[in-house]
Amino acid sequence: MTYSKTIRLRVMRGDVIAFGPGKAALLLAIAQTGSISAAARALGMSYRRAWLLVEEMNVSFQEPLVATATGGANGGGARITDLARSMLDRYEQMTRKAEAAVAQDMGYFDALMKPEE
Repeated sequence: MTYSKTIRLRVMRGDVIAFGPGKAALLLAIAQTGSISAAARALGMSYRRAWLLVEEMNVSFQEPLVATATGGANGGGARITDLARSMLDRYEQMTRKAEAAVAQDMGYFDALMKPEE
């Protein structure tokens, strides 16, 4: 298959993408690594880009999605909050529902796509 049948949902807050597939991936990477910098490396992005995405998420919602601790004796780090975990679960459910709702239409587009060279 040459065409991805994935729906990419984005939750907007004004002109800003408050939450979407990239931010969901970043949250998952932070949860796995315990660090924004390690998550950025795992996703192939700069630390600055990851930090900006975290900031966008944290200011977009009523509660932060990522909690950070500065370095020092305990080494600092980052963790995702319970709200972030809940949002990741809900986002996955939303994506599955959206994919199921448009599966037939996506099949139509898939049939019209040229094969990759």
